[in-house]
Amino acid sequence: MNWTRTAVAAPAMVALWLGAVPAATADDGPGGVQLLLNGAFDNRPGELIDIDVRGVRGPGEVTVSSPVFPRPVRLTPYAEDGPGHHGRPAISMSVAPGTYPLTVRAGGRWVAEDRVEVKAARRPEFRVSAPGEVLRPGERVALSFDDLYPGERGDVFTAASPAFGAKVRLTHDPAGSHWNNPRMFTALVALPMDVKDGTYKVELSGPDGRRIDEKPLEVRAARHGDHDYVGRVRGPAFFTGPGRPDDARVHGHRVRAGGSVNVLWRDSSPDPGEEERLMATSPAFERPVPLRRDDSKAGDGDDPRYYGPARVRAGLEPGRYPVTVISHHGRVKRTGHLVVTNPAASAAASGSDDDGPDRTLLIAATSAGLAAACAATGVGLLRRRARAGA
Repeated sequence: MNWTRTAVAAPAMVALWLGAVPAATADDGPGGVQLLLNGAFDNRPGELIDIDVRGVRGPGEVTVSSPVFPRPVRLTPYAEDGPGHHGRPAISMSVAPGTYPLTVRAGGRWVAEDRVEVKAARRPEFRVSAPGEVLRPGERVALSFDDLYPGERGDVFTAASPAFGAKVRLTHDPAGSHWNNPRMFTALVALPMDVKDGTYKVELSGPDGRRIDEKPLEVRAARHGDHDYVGRVRGPAFFTGPGRPDDARVHGHRVRAGGSVNVLWRDSSPDPGEEERLMATSPAFERPVPLRRDDSKAGDGDDPRYYGPARVRAGLEPGRYPVTVISHHGRVKRTGHLVVTNPAASAAASGSDDDGPDRTLLIAATSAGLAAACAATGVGLLRRRARAGA
């Protein structure tokens, strides 16, 4: 808003007040009476003007008169930061465009004046953010309905859209940035994180439910190459049930059919609420696997990481199976591969899903070693006995 400041307590006027002993007098300090107007320019009919008069002493009334007001306005006294008087009168809805005088009187005497500019009334206007602006999922949308026009009534306005989670009520905030417009109704609504890309209709309804206006709203999630795209992902990777995320392998992890494996996903800049949506899918899994945020001490200092256990389908043919994770509202899709082995061979080999050496080979090697050792011992015993007989 535009502030103007006028100091108008002239010494001659002060002398006249002293001779007449008025009920209210001008401050004898430097500058005299001060008139401050917030909203002196570009006003529309119905808007408020903030008027502050400082430096008037005494119990007399301080009033403001102007052709823009239907009657003189009495200001309210206050004592904070020195004596002063304040008011917020509204310009009459019937005032024609032009420039009008505004006069302040204290105790019935003129103490200050200024001028007020009024422009033509404007038809009601509904706005949804800025025209042509593309919004991202999770961002907040600013809605406003400027209803300041002769004959407009009512104060219950709602906006609805398939892009919103529910209907939104627009309200007037007398302490907000539009304090001077008593018929400015606003709302701020956050788009759901899972809203799909597209152009949506936002419809404004009045107190009786009738449609007043509608505006388009374009939603598009940021993609790789956009200035606001920040996703940096790694994975999916895999590690065994009793293992650690730090041991996860992107390639070559083996698991038996009917066994289990953990799927790991890392993202240096996940979208808000990502942990509620991340899922790993694979034709090898019994069902999709939710990936949850690792908030343990082990995850401190690392990029945000998510993992979850997957059960591999029993009876699955050995082979290489894809595992896919989709994030950032569908903008990022990554696929890794898991090696599924024969369940009987894996069970005989290790009895677990670890990626360590094949225990069948270890047993065979150990058995061969024992046989060789026994053979060598037998030969040694026979030689000793032969020497003893000799």
